[in-house]
Amino acid sequence: MSLLRQSLAAVVALALLGPAAAQSERVALTADRLFDADSGQLRSNAVVVIEGERIVEVRSDGKVPDGVRRIDLGDATLLPGLIDCHVHIDWQSGDFNEQILRRSAIDQAVIAHVYARRTLDAGFTTVRNVGSSEFVDVALRNAINRGEVAGPRILASGMALGATGSHMDSGMGMSPYLRFDGFSGIADGVDAIRAKVRFNVKYGADVIKYAASAGVLSEEESVGDPQYSQEEMNTVVDESHRWHRKVAAHAHGTEAIKMAVKAGVDSIEHGSMLDDEAIALMKKHGTYLVADVYNDDYILAEFARLKFPQSMIEKERKVGRVQRESFQRAVKAGVKIAFGTDAGVYPHGDNGKQFAKMTEWGQTAAQALQAATINAADLLGRKDQVGSLKPGLYADVIAVPGNPLDDINLMQKVSFVMKGGKVEKAR
Repeated sequence: MSLLRQSLAAVVALALLGPAAAQSERVALTADRLFDADSGQLRSNAVVVIEGERIVEVRSDGKVPDGVRRIDLGDATLLPGLIDCHVHIDWQSGDFNEQILRRSAIDQAVIAHVYARRTLDAGFTTVRNVGSSEFVDVALRNAINRGEVAGPRILASGMALGATGSHMDSGMGMSPYLRFDGFSGIADGVDAIRAKVRFNVKYGADVIKYAASAGVLSEEESVGDPQYSQEEMNTVVDESHRWHRKVAAHAHGTEAIKMAVKAGVDSIEHGSMLDDEAIALMKKHGTYLVADVYNDDYILAEFARLKFPQSMIEKERKVGRVQRESFQRAVKAGVKIAFGTDAGVYPHGDNGKQFAKMTEWGQTAAQALQAATINAADLLGRKDQVGSLKPGLYADVIAVPGNPLDDINLMQKVSFVMKGGKVEKAR
Protein backbone atom coordinates (compact mmCIF):
# COMPACT_ATOMS: atom_id res chain seq x y z
CA MET A 1 0.00 0.00 0.00
CA SER A 2 1.40 3.44 -0.96
CA LEU A 3 2.15 6.08 1.65
CA LEU A 4 -0.74 8.20 0.35
CA ARG A 5 -3.18 5.29 0.58
CA GLN A 6 -1.92 4.45 4.07
CA SER A 7 -2.39 8.07 5.09
CA LEU A 8 -5.93 8.21 3.72
CA ALA A 9 -6.74 4.93 5.44
CA ALA A 10 -5.55 6.47 8.69
CA VAL A 11 -7.72 9.53 8.02
CA VAL A 12 -10.83 7.42 7.53
CA ALA A 13 -10.07 5.33 10.61
CA LEU A 14 -9.60 8.45 12.70
CA ALA A 15 -12.86 9.92 11.45
CA LEU A 16 -14.74 6.73 12.29
CA LEU A 17 -13.46 6.79 15.86
CA GLY A 18 -15.51 9.91 16.51
CA PRO A 19 -14.91 13.33 18.10
CA ALA A 20 -13.64 12.05 21.46
CA ALA A 21 -10.86 10.02 19.88
CA ALA A 22 -10.03 12.79 17.44
CA GLN A 23 -9.56 15.26 20.30
CA SER A 24 -7.32 12.90 22.29
CA GLU A 25 -4.35 13.34 19.96
CA ARG A 26 -2.77 15.82 17.62
CA VAL A 27 -2.86 15.21 13.87
CA ALA A 28 -0.56 16.70 11.25
CA LEU A 29 -1.69 17.15 7.65
CA THR A 30 1.25 17.24 5.26
CA ALA A 31 1.39 18.00 1.54
CA ASP A 32 3.80 19.36 -1.03
CA ARG A 33 2.16 22.79 -0.98
CA LEU A 34 -0.05 25.09 1.11
CA PHE A 35 -1.96 28.12 -0.13
CA ASP A 36 -1.33 31.06 2.19
CA ALA A 37 -4.55 33.06 1.87
CA ASP A 38 -3.06 36.19 3.46
CA SER A 39 -0.21 36.54 0.97
CA GLY A 40 -1.76 34.72 -1.99
CA GLN A 41 1.42 32.66 -2.23
CA LEU A 42 2.21 28.95 -2.04
CA ARG A 43 4.35 27.55 0.75
CA SER A 44 6.30 24.32 0.23
CA ASN A 45 6.59 21.31 2.57
CA ALA A 46 3.35 22.17 4.32
CA VAL A 47 2.53 20.90 7.80
CA VAL A 48 -0.75 21.80 9.53
CA VAL A 49 -0.99 20.52 13.10
CA ILE A 50 -4.50 20.09 14.49
CA GLU A 51 -5.84 19.36 17.95
CA GLY A 52 -9.55 18.88 18.38
CA GLU A 53 -11.38 21.34 16.13
CA ARG A 54 -8.60 23.95 15.92
CA ILE A 55 -5.31 24.50 14.15
CA VAL A 56 -2.44 24.71 16.63
CA GLU A 57 0.57 25.08 14.32
CA VAL A 58 1.43 25.69 10.65
CA ARG A 59 4.92 24.92 9.36
CA SER A 60 6.80 24.98 6.08
CA ASP A 61 9.71 22.70 6.93
CA GLY A 62 8.01 19.35 6.35
CA LYS A 63 8.73 18.32 9.94
CA VAL A 64 6.01 16.66 11.99
CA PRO A 65 6.39 17.16 15.77
CA ASP A 66 7.10 14.09 17.86
CA GLY A 67 4.04 12.15 18.97
CA VAL A 68 1.78 13.64 16.30
CA ARG A 69 -0.08 11.38 13.88
CA ARG A 70 0.85 12.22 10.29
CA ILE A 71 -1.60 12.21 7.40
CA ASP A 72 0.38 12.77 4.21
CA LEU A 73 -1.55 13.93 1.15
CA GLY A 74 1.50 13.95 -1.11
CA ASP A 75 1.46 15.95 -4.36
CA ALA A 76 -1.44 18.14 -3.31
CA THR A 77 -2.13 21.69 -2.17
CA LEU A 78 -3.68 22.38 1.21
CA LEU A 79 -6.10 25.32 1.33
CA PRO A 80 -8.43 26.83 3.90
CA GLY A 81 -11.95 25.46 3.68
CA LEU A 82 -13.71 27.42 0.94
CA ILE A 83 -16.49 29.95 1.56
CA ASP A 84 -19.42 30.64 -0.76
CA CYS A 85 -21.13 33.91 0.19
CA HIS A 86 -24.22 33.47 -2.00
CA VAL A 87 -26.07 30.16 -1.98
CA HIS A 88 -29.65 28.93 -1.75
CA ILE A 89 -28.90 25.67 -0.03
CA ASP A 90 -32.51 24.61 0.52
CA TRP A 91 -33.47 24.78 -3.17
CA GLN A 92 -32.24 23.72 -6.60
CA SER A 93 -33.56 24.49 -10.07
CA GLY A 94 -35.84 21.84 -11.48
CA ASP A 95 -39.05 21.66 -13.48
CA PHE A 96 -40.46 25.18 -13.05
CA ASN A 97 -44.15 24.30 -12.92
CA GLU A 98 -43.66 21.43 -10.50
CA GLN A 99 -41.58 23.54 -8.15
CA ILE A 100 -44.09 26.39 -8.15
CA LEU A 101 -47.30 24.35 -7.93
CA ARG A 102 -46.45 20.97 -6.41
CA ARG A 103 -43.68 21.58 -3.90
CA SER A 104 -43.66 23.49 -0.64
CA ALA A 105 -41.09 24.54 1.93
CA ILE A 106 -41.59 21.12 3.51
CA ASP A 107 -40.33 19.44 0.34
CA GLN A 108 -37.33 21.75 0.38
CA ALA A 109 -36.59 21.01 4.02
CA VAL A 110 -36.66 17.26 3.37
CA ILE A 111 -33.99 17.45 0.65
CA ALA A 112 -31.84 20.35 1.86
CA HIS A 113 -29.39 18.13 3.75
CA VAL A 114 -28.47 16.43 0.45
CA TYR A 115 -27.46 19.79 -1.03
CA ALA A 116 -25.50 20.58 2.13
CA ARG A 117 -23.54 17.33 1.83
CA ARG A 118 -22.72 18.00 -1.83
CA THR A 119 -21.54 21.50 -0.97
CA LEU A 120 -19.28 20.20 1.78
CA ASP A 121 -17.84 17.49 -0.47
CA ALA A 122 -16.96 20.22 -2.98
CA GLY A 123 -14.70 21.80 -0.36
CA PHE A 124 -17.01 24.55 0.88
CA THR A 125 -16.94 24.42 4.66
CA THR A 126 -18.77 27.74 5.18
CA VAL A 127 -21.64 29.30 3.22
CA ARG A 128 -23.90 32.30 3.53
CA ASN A 129 -27.47 31.42 2.59
CA VAL A 130 -29.17 34.50 1.17
CA GLY A 131 -32.88 33.81 0.92
CA SER A 132 -34.79 30.80 2.15
CA SER A 133 -38.33 29.52 2.15
CA GLU A 134 -39.73 29.86 5.63
CA PHE A 135 -36.77 29.26 8.01
CA VAL A 136 -35.46 26.12 6.35
CA ASP A 137 -31.90 27.46 6.28
CA VAL A 138 -32.01 28.20 10.00
CA ALA A 139 -33.24 24.68 10.77
CA LEU A 140 -30.57 23.16 8.53
CA ARG A 141 -27.86 25.30 10.14
CA ASN A 142 -28.98 24.16 13.57
CA ALA A 143 -29.06 20.48 12.58
CA ILE A 144 -25.53 20.75 11.16
CA ASN A 145 -24.31 22.53 14.29
CA ARG A 146 -25.79 19.76 16.43
CA GLY A 147 -23.94 17.17 14.36
CA GLU A 148 -27.14 15.50 13.16
CA VAL A 149 -26.43 15.99 9.45
CA ALA A 150 -23.27 16.81 7.52
CA GLY A 151 -22.83 20.16 5.86
CA PRO A 152 -20.95 23.45 5.84
CA ARG A 153 -21.16 26.11 8.50
CA ILE A 154 -24.19 28.17 7.49
CA LEU A 155 -24.89 31.84 8.02
CA ALA A 156 -28.64 31.91 7.45
CA SER A 157 -30.81 34.81 6.33
CA GLY A 158 -34.29 33.40 6.64
CA MET A 159 -36.63 35.11 4.20
CA ALA A 160 -35.17 37.81 2.00
CA LEU A 161 -36.93 41.18 2.28
CA GLY A 162 -38.59 42.86 -0.67
CA ALA A 163 -41.39 45.23 -1.63
CA THR A 164 -44.81 44.15 -2.83
CA GLY A 165 -44.44 43.12 -6.48
CA SER A 166 -40.68 42.89 -6.17
CA HIS A 167 -38.16 40.18 -7.06
CA MET A 168 -38.91 38.60 -3.67
CA ASP A 169 -42.69 38.49 -4.17
CA SER A 170 -43.60 34.92 -5.17
CA GLY A 171 -47.06 36.01 -6.28
CA MET A 172 -45.78 38.48 -8.85
CA GLY A 173 -47.55 38.06 -12.21
CA MET A 174 -50.11 35.58 -10.90
CA SER A 175 -53.84 35.87 -10.40
CA PRO A 176 -54.79 37.91 -7.31
CA TYR A 177 -57.03 34.99 -6.36
CA LEU A 178 -54.08 32.66 -5.93
CA ARG A 179 -52.71 32.58 -2.38
CA PHE A 180 -49.39 31.33 -1.06
CA ASP A 181 -49.54 30.61 2.64
CA GLY A 182 -46.59 30.73 4.99
CA PHE A 183 -44.05 33.28 6.14
CA SER A 184 -43.02 36.04 3.79
CA GLY A 185 -40.26 38.63 3.52
CA ILE A 186 -42.54 41.21 1.88
CA ALA A 187 -42.46 44.55 3.68
CA ASP A 188 -43.42 48.04 2.49
CA GLY A 189 -42.46 51.25 4.28
CA VAL A 190 -39.96 51.89 7.05
CA ASP A 191 -42.07 50.60 9.94
CA ALA A 192 -42.88 47.32 8.22
CA ILE A 193 -39.24 46.90 7.20
CA ARG A 194 -38.00 47.38 10.77
CA ALA A 195 -40.54 44.85 11.98
CA LYS A 196 -39.51 42.33 9.31
CA VAL A 197 -35.81 42.64 10.14
CA ARG A 198 -36.62 42.10 13.81
CA PHE A 199 -38.81 39.12 12.91
CA ASN A 200 -35.97 37.46 10.98
CA VAL A 201 -33.47 38.13 13.77
CA LYS A 202 -35.92 36.81 16.37
CA TYR A 203 -36.12 33.46 14.61
CA GLY A 204 -32.44 32.97 13.94
CA ALA A 205 -31.18 35.04 10.98
CA ASP A 206 -27.42 35.63 10.95
CA VAL A 207 -27.57 38.03 8.00
CA ILE A 208 -30.26 40.15 6.34
CA LYS A 209 -30.77 39.99 2.57
CA TYR A 210 -33.07 42.29 0.62
CA ALA A 211 -33.94 43.09 -2.99
CA ALA A 212 -32.69 46.55 -3.92
CA SER A 213 -33.53 45.92 -7.57
CA ALA A 214 -35.62 43.76 -9.83
CA GLY A 215 -34.13 40.45 -10.92
CA VAL A 216 -33.85 37.73 -13.53
CA LEU A 217 -35.72 34.70 -12.20
CA SER A 218 -38.93 36.55 -11.36
CA GLU A 219 -41.89 37.92 -13.26
CA GLU A 220 -41.23 41.70 -13.24
CA GLU A 221 -40.59 43.26 -16.61
CA SER A 222 -37.45 45.03 -15.44
CA VAL A 223 -34.24 43.26 -14.54
CA GLY A 224 -32.63 46.10 -12.64
CA ASP A 225 -34.94 48.95 -11.60
CA PRO A 226 -34.88 49.96 -7.91
CA GLN A 227 -37.66 48.35 -5.88
CA TYR A 228 -37.23 50.18 -2.58
CA SER A 229 -36.88 53.91 -1.96
CA GLN A 230 -33.64 55.31 -0.54
CA GLU A 231 -35.35 55.76 2.82
CA GLU A 232 -36.49 52.15 2.83
CA MET A 233 -33.01 50.87 1.95
CA ASN A 234 -31.52 53.06 4.66
CA THR A 235 -33.95 51.50 7.13
CA VAL A 236 -33.00 47.92 6.18
CA VAL A 237 -29.36 48.67 6.90
CA ASP A 238 -29.93 50.78 10.01
CA GLU A 239 -32.13 48.19 11.69
CA SER A 240 -29.96 45.24 10.65
CA HIS A 241 -26.76 46.85 11.88
CA ARG A 242 -28.53 47.76 15.11
CA TRP A 243 -28.87 44.01 15.65
CA HIS A 244 -25.26 43.41 14.53
CA ARG A 245 -26.38 41.72 11.33
CA LYS A 246 -24.65 42.41 8.03
CA VAL A 247 -26.72 43.23 4.96
CA ALA A 248 -26.55 41.69 1.48
CA ALA A 249 -28.35 43.62 -1.26
CA HIS A 250 -29.59 41.87 -4.39
CA ALA A 251 -28.88 44.54 -7.00
CA HIS A 252 -28.54 44.21 -10.77
CA GLY A 253 -29.32 47.74 -11.95
CA THR A 254 -26.91 50.67 -11.75
CA GLU A 255 -29.17 53.03 -9.80
CA ALA A 256 -30.21 50.36 -7.32
CA ILE A 257 -26.55 49.45 -6.73
CA LYS A 258 -25.70 53.07 -5.95
CA MET A 259 -28.68 53.45 -3.62
CA ALA A 260 -27.77 50.27 -1.73
CA VAL A 261 -24.13 51.33 -1.35
CA LYS A 262 -25.18 54.76 -0.08
CA ALA A 263 -27.46 53.02 2.42
CA GLY A 264 -24.41 51.22 3.81
CA VAL A 265 -24.92 47.61 2.76
CA ASP A 266 -22.03 45.23 3.36
CA SER A 267 -22.23 43.54 -0.04
CA ILE A 268 -23.77 43.95 -3.46
CA GLU A 269 -25.02 40.64 -4.82
CA HIS A 270 -24.81 40.21 -8.61
CA GLY A 271 -23.76 43.80 -9.37
CA SER A 272 -24.56 43.33 -13.02
CA MET A 273 -24.61 46.92 -14.28
CA LEU A 274 -21.75 48.80 -12.69
CA ASP A 275 -20.69 52.19 -14.00
CA ASP A 276 -17.69 54.25 -12.93
CA GLU A 277 -19.66 56.09 -10.25
CA ALA A 278 -20.96 52.85 -8.74
CA ILE A 279 -17.45 51.40 -8.68
CA ALA A 280 -16.09 54.55 -7.03
CA LEU A 281 -18.85 54.45 -4.42
CA MET A 282 -18.14 50.79 -3.61
CA LYS A 283 -14.45 51.55 -3.16
CA LYS A 284 -15.21 54.57 -0.98
CA HIS A 285 -17.55 52.62 1.29
CA GLY A 286 -15.55 49.38 1.27
CA THR A 287 -18.53 47.50 -0.12
CA TYR A 288 -17.91 43.95 -1.29
CA LEU A 289 -19.01 42.72 -4.70
CA VAL A 290 -20.38 39.16 -4.75
CA ALA A 291 -20.85 38.38 -8.44
CA ASP A 292 -22.20 35.03 -9.66
CA VAL A 293 -20.24 35.01 -12.92
CA TYR A 294 -20.63 31.29 -13.70
CA ASN A 295 -24.35 30.58 -13.66
CA ASP A 296 -25.18 32.49 -16.87
CA ASP A 297 -23.76 29.46 -18.69
CA TYR A 298 -26.08 27.09 -16.82
CA ILE A 299 -29.21 29.23 -17.17
CA LEU A 300 -28.85 29.66 -20.91
CA ALA A 301 -28.03 25.98 -21.42
CA GLU A 302 -30.63 24.37 -19.17
CA PHE A 303 -33.53 26.63 -18.21
CA ALA A 304 -35.55 26.18 -21.40
CA ARG A 305 -35.45 22.42 -20.76
CA LEU A 306 -36.58 23.07 -17.18
CA LYS A 307 -39.59 25.01 -18.55
CA PHE A 308 -38.69 28.36 -17.02
CA PRO A 309 -40.61 31.22 -18.67
CA GLN A 310 -38.93 32.57 -21.77
CA SER A 311 -39.16 36.07 -20.32
CA MET A 312 -36.76 35.06 -17.54
CA ILE A 313 -34.32 33.48 -19.97
CA GLU A 314 -34.39 36.62 -22.11
CA LYS A 315 -33.63 38.74 -19.05
CA GLU A 316 -30.60 36.56 -18.41
CA ARG A 317 -29.44 37.16 -21.97
CA LYS A 318 -29.52 40.89 -21.23
CA VAL A 319 -27.40 40.74 -18.08
CA GLY A 320 -25.09 37.72 -18.44
CA ARG A 321 -22.23 39.24 -20.40
CA VAL A 322 -22.85 42.72 -18.98
CA GLN A 323 -22.41 41.30 -15.48
CA ARG A 324 -19.11 39.67 -16.42
CA GLU A 325 -17.84 42.88 -17.97
CA SER A 326 -18.86 44.76 -14.81
CA PHE A 327 -16.97 42.20 -12.74
CA GLN A 328 -13.91 42.70 -14.91
CA ARG A 329 -14.02 46.48 -14.42
CA ALA A 330 -14.53 46.09 -10.67
CA VAL A 331 -11.52 43.79 -10.39
CA LYS A 332 -9.35 46.20 -12.39
CA ALA A 333 -10.48 49.11 -10.21
CA GLY A 334 -9.69 47.31 -6.96
CA VAL A 335 -13.21 46.75 -5.62
CA LYS A 336 -13.25 44.18 -2.82
CA ILE A 337 -14.41 40.82 -4.21
CA ALA A 338 -15.89 37.92 -2.25
CA PHE A 339 -16.77 34.56 -3.79
CA GLY A 340 -20.47 33.87 -4.29
CA THR A 341 -22.12 31.64 -6.86
CA ASP A 342 -25.93 31.64 -6.48
CA ALA A 343 -25.71 27.85 -6.06
CA GLY A 344 -29.19 26.41 -6.30
CA VAL A 345 -29.73 28.18 -9.60
CA TYR A 346 -27.31 25.50 -10.81
CA PRO A 347 -26.61 22.18 -9.03
CA HIS A 348 -25.10 22.30 -5.56
CA GLY A 349 -21.63 20.84 -5.49
CA ASP A 350 -20.62 22.57 -8.72
CA ASN A 351 -19.61 25.72 -6.82
CA GLY A 352 -15.96 25.27 -7.82
CA LYS A 353 -16.76 25.86 -11.49
CA GLN A 354 -16.89 29.58 -10.81
CA PHE A 355 -13.14 29.88 -10.13
CA ALA A 356 -12.35 29.46 -13.82
CA LYS A 357 -14.86 32.17 -14.78
CA MET A 358 -13.37 34.58 -12.25
CA THR A 359 -9.93 34.13 -13.77
CA GLU A 360 -11.33 34.35 -17.30
CA TRP A 361 -12.81 37.74 -16.40
CA GLY A 362 -9.90 39.46 -14.77
CA GLN A 363 -8.71 37.86 -11.54
CA THR A 364 -5.52 35.92 -11.07
CA ALA A 365 -5.87 32.41 -9.69
CA ALA A 366 -4.54 33.64 -6.34
CA GLN A 367 -7.10 36.46 -6.23
CA ALA A 368 -9.94 34.06 -6.98
CA LEU A 369 -8.79 31.77 -4.16
CA GLN A 370 -8.50 34.72 -1.78
CA ALA A 371 -12.05 35.75 -2.73
CA ALA A 372 -13.24 32.34 -1.49
CA THR A 373 -11.12 32.32 1.66
CA ILE A 374 -9.78 35.36 3.48
CA ASN A 375 -11.94 37.93 1.64
CA ALA A 376 -15.12 35.94 2.14
CA ALA A 377 -14.28 35.48 5.82
CA ASP A 378 -13.81 39.24 6.14
CA LEU A 379 -17.19 39.94 4.53
CA LEU A 380 -18.86 37.49 6.90
CA GLY A 381 -17.11 38.94 9.94
CA ARG A 382 -15.48 35.56 10.63
CA LYS A 383 -11.76 36.17 10.00
CA ASP A 384 -11.02 35.06 13.56
CA GLN A 385 -12.62 31.68 12.83
CA VAL A 386 -12.27 30.69 9.16
CA GLY A 387 -10.69 31.70 5.86
CA SER A 388 -7.02 31.06 6.64
CA LEU A 389 -4.75 28.30 7.87
CA LYS A 390 -3.54 29.84 11.13
CA PRO A 391 -3.21 28.73 14.75
CA GLY A 392 -6.43 29.28 16.67
CA LEU A 393 -8.77 29.10 13.69
CA TYR A 394 -11.08 26.20 12.96
CA ALA A 395 -9.35 23.25 11.34
CA ASP A 396 -11.25 23.69 8.08
CA VAL A 397 -8.76 22.32 5.57
CA ILE A 398 -9.18 21.00 2.04
CA ALA A 399 -6.78 19.60 -0.53
CA VAL A 400 -6.70 19.49 -4.31
CA PRO A 401 -4.27 17.48 -6.43
CA GLY A 402 -1.41 19.44 -7.98
CA ASN A 403 -1.08 23.22 -8.01
CA PRO A 404 -4.28 25.31 -8.45
CA LEU A 405 -2.26 28.45 -9.19
CA ASP A 406 -1.08 26.72 -12.35
CA ASP A 407 -4.49 25.19 -13.16
CA ILE A 408 -7.48 26.79 -11.43
CA ASN A 409 -9.74 24.01 -12.76
CA LEU A 410 -8.23 21.77 -10.07
CA MET A 411 -10.62 23.53 -7.67
CA GLN A 412 -13.30 21.26 -9.12
CA LYS A 413 -11.34 18.20 -7.96
CA VAL A 414 -11.29 18.53 -4.19
CA SER A 415 -9.94 15.26 -2.83
CA PHE A 416 -9.84 15.93 0.91
CA VAL A 417 -12.16 17.87 3.21
CA MET A 418 -11.74 18.47 6.93
CA LYS A 419 -14.19 20.64 8.85
CA GLY A 420 -13.51 21.52 12.45
CA GLY A 421 -10.90 18.80 12.76
CA LYS A 422 -13.22 16.09 11.47
CA VAL A 423 -12.47 14.42 8.16
CA GLU A 424 -15.53 14.67 5.94
CA LYS A 425 -14.00 13.40 2.69
CA ALA A 426 -10.82 11.51 1.84
CA ARG A 427 -10.15 9.80 -1.45
